[in-house]
Amino acid sequence: MGEHLSKTAPLEPLSVSDSPERKFGEFLEIRGEKLTEPRRVLVRHIFDAHKHFDADELAAELQAAGRRVSRATIYRTLRLLVDAGLLRELRLTNRTAYEHDYGYPSHDHLHCSRCNKIVEFRDDSIRRICDQISRDNGFRATGRRLVIEGVCAECSKARPPKRMLDLI
Repeated sequence: MGEHLSKTAPLEPLSVSDSPERKFGEFLEIRGEKLTEPRRVLVRHIFDAHKHFDADELAAELQAAGRRVSRATIYRTLRLLVDAGLLRELRLTNRTAYEHDYGYPSHDHLHCSRCNKIVEFRDDSIRRICDQISRDNGFRATGRRLVIEGVCAECSKARPPKRMLDLI
């Protein structure tokens, strides 16, 4: 199969010419908006570490760090960061999560529907198949989102299936 990235080998950031904060500022300027201090706080906090998060987790982290940013500002800024191409939105079974898009290589995800764990992986054969399907259909792909839903090994061990249907 292709090159795989396991849960023990995290994705390495790519080298980028501008910081996410600068890119976001340029995006906002084009729209006639400003990079306000609360937006700056959010961008810095979000891009401090590469991880998956939802709006509620972000709000809790900011509050724990003593940073006051309204929930409305958090939701609006997350939408703007997605529109700017800096964050990617992952629509999961039971929540919407976000992750860095700018400065990280293309990859796909496994999502555990029990514990909400998200595992990133790369497999070049998936990329090649998507490229071929696009070419075959005269389509110029600009991206893809693959999230494989299921139950992780830890959750499978913790709660073995009890119904016959779960065994199929």
